[in-house]
Amino acid sequence: MKGLVAGALLAFSAGVALAQPAPRNTLVILREIDADNYDPARSTARSAGESLYMMSDTLVSLDWDMKTVRPGLAERWDVSEDGKLYTFHLRRDVTFCDGKPFTARDVVYSIQRWVAPETRSPVRWRAGPLKEIRAKNDHTVEYELNEPYGELLYQLSLFFASIVDQATVERLGANFGVQGFNGTGPYCWASWTPRQELVLQKHPNYRWGPPIYRNPAPQVDRVIWRIVPESQTRLAALQTGQADVTQYIPPIAVSQLRQLPMVKMSTQENYFWDHFMGFKVDKPVVNDPAFRRAVNQAVNRSAIVQAVWFGNATPADAYMNPNTAGYDAEAAKLVPGYDPEAARRTLDAAGWAMGGDGVRAKDGQRASFLVYAINTQEGRRYLEAIQADLRRVGVEMRIQLWDATVGWGKLATQEFDAFIMSYPYVTATDGFSLYFDSRNRPTPNRMNWSDPATDAALQEAKTALDPNVRMAAIARAQRIVSENNVWLPMAREQIWVAASQRTEGVRAHGIYGVALYKGLDIRLTR
Repeated sequence: MKGLVAGALLAFSAGVALAQPAPRNTLVILREIDADNYDPARSTARSAGESLYMMSDTLVSLDWDMKTVRPGLAERWDVSEDGKLYTFHLRRDVTFCDGKPFTARDVVYSIQRWVAPETRSPVRWRAGPLKEIRAKNDHTVEYELNEPYGELLYQLSLFFASIVDQATVERLGANFGVQGFNGTGPYCWASWTPRQELVLQKHPNYRWGPPIYRNPAPQVDRVIWRIVPESQTRLAALQTGQADVTQYIPPIAVSQLRQLPMVKMSTQENYFWDHFMGFKVDKPVVNDPAFRRAVNQAVNRSAIVQAVWFGNATPADAYMNPNTAGYDAEAAKLVPGYDPEAARRTLDAAGWAMGGDGVRAKDGQRASFLVYAINTQEGRRYLEAIQADLRRVGVEMRIQLWDATVGWGKLATQEFDAFIMSYPYVTATDGFSLYFDSRNRPTPNRMNWSDPATDAALQEAKTALDPNVRMAAIARAQRIVSENNVWLPMAREQIWVAASQRTEGVRAHGIYGVALYKGLDIRLTR
């Protein structure tokens, strides 16, 4: 603990930390990186979502259990018997930040803009198989689908479905979310200095927060989202009263921060953000199901998670978190556990014979494969640990790291054999539809997994009207993929939020990786 504090304060004293104490009734939140923009239809960045949840609202909200859908801008909704028509009954007391009344026309505009091809939203598929959205009157919206979509309400809780003001979008054009924003959220856009800070002011009329909060209105006057890339500087600022909250905590510091009296820590058990290695199943070597099974058997997830995340993550023994809606325990049993001797037997039985250089070979092909990854500290560390584990059973794994500025483009190519990634999800159907639907090749289905049985199971999971049928279908998809070892599930990341002593009501939520959600219960004591 003393070492952590000393290191943090050293960074502070060197002049890298923030310059002044946090202002009165201003919540100063620190994060590691900025967003590319703050337009909900055009950004998938968690850092965008963090602020957009405060600046805007969605038709529905998500409870702390990450399973229960609650009211949002819609106070209630009806679903037709065939599952194709959702009728949302809107609140009548909502205004935008500029004082304009919120109506059904704003919902129609925002959703249509989200799914329009010219918007080029990378996540427009989350809106479902939309046939038409229409305003029946000022306070009623009809959301009609081409086919049932059991995931719709979950998807409409995500920040991509935020309601925005048409006049502001048209006035700013491509600079909407860059030079300004107008939403119905508890806080309003004041200014943005890219890579430095985003400043928000309290929405004076806001009284319609989700029912998961004790307070339906914001409790602080101003919020500053400040960018501080250095982890030690973030910790120093928090401990010295120059900042109030951060979820960007190095794993090694979590246990020490929990012992500090000047820091309050919060976590969320129902947090779904997982790390995995995916195999391109149509590339040489990794196209062998036995080889992929052996990789799963050879890697000591528990040891790696302890070494990389210092106990602040859980070894992933399945493709989905057990707390996720749609998790299948039987599929989890199909994921091989750590057993290096079993890995050797699996490789031997599949014809991968040990070579003189310590690397196996089969039919003239060496047991060697190339992994691509975006260059992060934890990614480097756990790839090196996997590399060492695989070498012990005669498998060579080569690593190519890329800066994030080019990495995403590289991960859309066919140049590599495997890759690592972390991702958020809401339900099992959400996660599996994203990664294992054959229509999503070459990205985000970077494994090139193409299996008619998987596609059929996913389609049934999304469209079946009977919840039991949906659950059985997504369970079937999980079992197919798990049995084929398309991934090496690695770790389930935990979320921790550190808050200063002057804060009250800070509680980790976790939707799409976002800790504070709307932050309506947060208040400052001084």
